[in-house]
Amino acid sequence: MHNRRHAQTGQRVTIDKHRWWRDAVIYQVYVRSFLDSTGDGIGDLAGVRAGLPYLKKLGVDGVWLSPFYPSPQHDHGYDVADYTDVDPVFGDLSEFDLLMTDARRLGIKVLLDIVPNHCSEEHPWFREALAAAPGSEARARFHFADGRGPGGSEPPNNWHSMFGGPAWSRVTEQDGTPGQWYLHMFTTEQPDLNWRNPEVGAHFDHALRFWLDRGVDGFRIDVAAGLYKHPDLPDSPDPEADARTRDSVNPLAWNQPEVHDVWRHWRSVCEEYTARDGQERLLVGEVSVPTAREHALYVRHDELHQAFFFDLLSAPWNADAFRKVISHAMQDIAGTGSTVTWVLNNHDQVRTVTRYGELGTEGSGLGAARARAAALLMLALPGAAYIYQGEELGLPEVVDLPDDVLTDPIFRRTGSRARIRDGCRVPLPWSGHASPFGFTSGAESAKPWLPQPAYFAEYATDRALADTHSFWHLYRDGLQLRAGLPQLGEGALRWLDTQPGVLAFVRGDGLVCAVNFGTAPTPAPVSGTPLLSSGPCAPGVLPGSTAAWWISDCTNP
Repeated sequence: MHNRRHAQTGQRVTIDKHRWWRDAVIYQVYVRSFLDSTGDGIGDLAGVRAGLPYLKKLGVDGVWLSPFYPSPQHDHGYDVADYTDVDPVFGDLSEFDLLMTDARRLGIKVLLDIVPNHCSEEHPWFREALAAAPGSEARARFHFADGRGPGGSEPPNNWHSMFGGPAWSRVTEQDGTPGQWYLHMFTTEQPDLNWRNPEVGAHFDHALRFWLDRGVDGFRIDVAAGLYKHPDLPDSPDPEADARTRDSVNPLAWNQPEVHDVWRHWRSVCEEYTARDGQERLLVGEVSVPTAREHALYVRHDELHQAFFFDLLSAPWNADAFRKVISHAMQDIAGTGSTVTWVLNNHDQVRTVTRYGELGTEGSGLGAARARAAALLMLALPGAAYIYQGEELGLPEVVDLPDDVLTDPIFRRTGSRARIRDGCRVPLPWSGHASPFGFTSGAESAKPWLPQPAYFAEYATDRALADTHSFWHLYRDGLQLRAGLPQLGEGALRWLDTQPGVLAFVRGDGLVCAVNFGTAPTPAPVSGTPLLSSGPCAPGVLPGSTAAWWISDCTNP
């Protein structure tokens, strides 16, 4: 362990470099799209268990499992009806225990997705609230309020749902009359919980301990900047901005100061378990806040261990833009004593190949080259990295799904395809030349829950493993090199002088990473053959849309 001072506050920060999560590479498993063991076209926990050797071979340190709790699936499990069980579509608790046993044997950490901001309309608490009277203890667990206007016919305030439309729905009272309104920052079927009510915190204490007692290694926390709302529920100062984005921009509904007390308490619960056996449990938050400095407040020494840094994901393909967001993260977040948690994709975003290329049914060659380069860049940065399933195959976004198969509640609420997420959630192709590509164990006629395009045959896992130039081998080779270099996820970086459009940095261990964001070749910042490159790379030359790694002892190559 060693001490250093935070770059902004000047306070001394103690850093333990041996904590597993600091430089971990975690693979996000979107359970319903990973692998189906039952033939019903929906992935399940037994499928995840069957895929663990594949993930071990890839070289990741752990998995983050999307919600598999009992749920009516209005938002594919992010509407939770019971936080301490398994939905039958995904298996049962005994299957979960088998998964944990296999993961431990393979040395793979397991993180669960927990959803504390809201629950399902089918949660027993909300059913009780609907049956109770205004002002009751049952309704105090949620945000129920009287409406405005004649007869209370208008919502209590002007807040917008993240998924489109108003953030309030009106209930019909037991006597059949129009009644109060309840808050839902996502879908109508996902009522927001009122964290000012101590019963809510106690409910999640029980859930955390239930899963920690079953051996999980930590939690990915959904909407971690949410939970608390302004106590007076006033109008938003800019409702039009709230309506234009899926990001958390309403300052009255997100990022309230009281939320930090929750994470301090959750951290204490995790440390209680760590004290028992010496195995540290991880809390990683989905934190959507405007600046890296605000982000850093969530990863102070007694709060979340880590929080996803989304600015790299949202940065345009531009050397200056990437340098700016990386510099801010290293200054503000790493300065807390945590490490930055880098992501290029997840289950809510357009796939990287398509995002970096031309939007079409199969992305573009340019998009694939840029996605490969971005992967090497991310894996070279100090900190942890999360890989969304299918990124290691170079899967493009499926952009031409017919309207009648779309399941995203954003499409249902808005009628627009602009921000829908089904295209990145299409089930993975594992083998074969036609759908279901080995995804389901059912007959050849079995249909995955979202249709797979014919071109997925080119991206199937069996082909990827056989092709040494595939995305899969690039990720595997990068992960192996990362694991073999001393604490590659730790420390700082120093920017190198480069040609315009080229980003290059050196790490304390001598690793040099360079990315050519342009399309024309440029002189490489280091002589000699690269240790690893995202595309063909001759000594002394860095081709366009390419990243490469070297080991160098020069101070400024």
